[in-house]
Amino acid sequence: MKRQAGLGTILVAALTFCSGASASGMLQSAAASGASTPAPSSSPTVTFDFDRNGLQVPRFTIVLHEDGSGTYQAEEAERRSADSVLQQVSVKKIDRTISLTAETTAKIFQAARALNHFNLFCGTKAKNIADTGKKTLTYSGADGAGSCTYNYSDEKGVSTLTDTFYAIAYTMDVGRRLDFERRFDRLGLDAEMLALEHAVEAKNALELGNISVTLRKIADDSELMQRVRMKAAKMLEQNAPAAQ
Repeated sequence: MKRQAGLGTILVAALTFCSGASASGMLQSAAASGASTPAPSSSPTVTFDFDRNGLQVPRFTIVLHEDGSGTYQAEEAERRSADSVLQQVSVKKIDRTISLTAETTAKIFQAARALNHFNLFCGTKAKNIADTGKKTLTYSGADGAGSCTYNYSDEKGVSTLTDTFYAIAYTMDVGRRLDFERRFDRLGLDAEMLALEHAVEAKNALELGNISVTLRKIADDSELMQRVRMKAAKMLEQNAPAAQ
């Protein structure tokens, strides 16, 4: 996945995650605007919402609990017509559970706490920033609660979290495409797997364990091209859980 400026490329190509947001452009944080913060819960939770119309996945939400469990919910636009004037678009709802590694989970929660549970201004004071989508980070737990909304952030910690959630969303989205292509467009798997391979190398795709079932089906399918199967097998090996 690209950095914030390259969001359109990533989400149109992919991966990723049920946001209730609808606005776009530069936005103030919830703390700065006086918006109420979510009520604390006993189980610490970090939520990332994304909203930008015009993308294949215009909205998604990732909810992560401190034990690494969570959900990825998204809306995927399904274009029914190529008509440039009266293009009809239907929306497919996606709701999947996720499980993140202890390392990724710890980094996310450490960052959230270092950022005062998102009780801060996490936007930018720069002008004429391109619209990369409305993003909201939310923390809820017994130790605090907060939320901030932004288009682009000058805060390094916020930018890092954004990239992490983009990469998780990309993985989930490409997993759906791989499932579809394995069944209906096997020739498309070659390019898709190559793109995923490059994304993994660039750390723009994270937590491949969440699509391990799909990768295993590809690796074990003797009717697929050998290089596609080998790429899937390699990814499974690289992302296998460490032996205890």
